[in-house]
Amino acid sequence: MQVLIALNAFKGTISAAAASRAVARGVKNKFPSAAVEMLPIADGGDGLLEALAPAFGGRFVHTRVSGPYGEALNARWLLAGRTAVIEMAEAAGLKRAAGRRLLPLDASTFGVGQLMLAAVRAGAREIVIGLGGSASNDGGAGCAAAFGFELLGAAGRPVAPGTHGLAALRAIRPGAATARLAGIRVRALADVANPLCGRLGSARVFAPQKGAGPAAVRFIGTALRNYARLLRRDLGVSVAGLRGGAAAGGLGAGLAAFFGAELLDGASFVLEKTGFGEKLRSADILITGEGCFDRQTFFGKAPGAAIARACAAGKPVVVVCGRSLITDKRALARRGVAAVIETGGLGRNAAALKLAVERELPGLLAGIYQTPSKKV
Repeated sequence: MQVLIALNAFKGTISAAAASRAVARGVKNKFPSAAVEMLPIADGGDGLLEALAPAFGGRFVHTRVSGPYGEALNARWLLAGRTAVIEMAEAAGLKRAAGRRLLPLDASTFGVGQLMLAAVRAGAREIVIGLGGSASNDGGAGCAAAFGFELLGAAGRPVAPGTHGLAALRAIRPGAATARLAGIRVRALADVANPLCGRLGSARVFAPQKGAGPAAVRFIGTALRNYARLLRRDLGVSVAGLRGGAAAGGLGAGLAAFFGAELLDGASFVLEKTGFGEKLRSADILITGEGCFDRQTFFGKAPGAAIARACAAGKPVVVVCGRSLITDKRALARRGVAAVIETGGLGRNAAALKLAVERELPGLLAGIYQTPSKKV
C-alpha cells in the first residue's frame, strides 16, 4: 500500500509538517510494510513556507518588522535565488495577536511591506505572498506605505494605520515606490475568491473573524469603499469587485492595485509547485485534512483542492481533522471522501493525531477496500 499524506496546518495547534509526521507514524505502526510519503500543503495561510521550501530551495531569512499593532517582531521568509516567498501572517497575522485583545480597526499590514522591501533589497525580483490568517482589515494600505506609497489625509499628512486611516484617506501618491517596483513581479496566493467590497466582501464575511462587531463591520465596509474609490481615481485601478480581493483583510486588492500583483488560487499553486499530481498518481490512498473540516474546506482551502484531485483520479481519501462539521456521509462520498478521523478539538497535538490514526485507520481501510489484505 502506498499512502500519500498531504495535510494542511491545524490552525493554532500544530503545523502541517508536524501533523504529517504524526499521521505517518500512526500509519507505519499499524501497517509497517506501507510506503508512506509526506507532502505538507498550504493555500496561502499558515504553513506556506514549509510547503514551498522543498520545491523552491533557498534559505530562511529573519527580518525585524512591525507587527499588526506596531510592535516589533521577527518575521521569517524564504529567499530562493531571485524569488522570495512571504507569509503575510508572519508579520500581520492573527497568530501574532495571540493572547491579546483583537483590534480589528487598528491592525496594519505595514510589516508585510517591510518584508517585501527587505526581499527586494536582498535581490529578489519575484515575490510570492501567501494571503491568509490575517489580523488586519486595512486593504494592504499599510503594506503600500511601508514600500513608499503615500497615503494622505485631508491635511496632506500620512493617515493613521489600519482601517481608521482608510476612512480618513483623501489622496494616494506613488512616492518612492515607483523606482523600487521596477522589474519586480508579485504573485499573491489567495485562499478565498471574495471581492473587496459588497455583500460577500471583506468586511461582512471576514472582519467578524478578526474581532469586529456589527458597528465595526459597517465602519470597515465604508472605509474600504472609500479606499477603493481613491485607488481608482488616483492609481487608475478598479479593485472593488476583484476576485480574491478580500483575501487577508483586502491585502489581495491592495497588492493588485499598488504592485500589479497576480491574484492566484493559493491551493492550486502549492499543489502544482510541490508535485502533488505526480505523487498522487503513484499512491493508493490520500490522507489529507486540517483543524476544522467543514464546507469552507471545499472553497479555496488546500485539503479541498487535494480531495478534488484525488476524486478525479479515482483515489480514496481519508480526512484527518480536529473536528468535522460535515456529517452527511453521502455528500462526503460525492466529494470523494471515504472516511473521516476526528481527534477532538482542533487536533490538539501530534500524539492525539497519531493515536487517532492508529485507532481508526485499520477499520476504515477494511471498509474502503472490503478485502484489505490485497492492498495492505
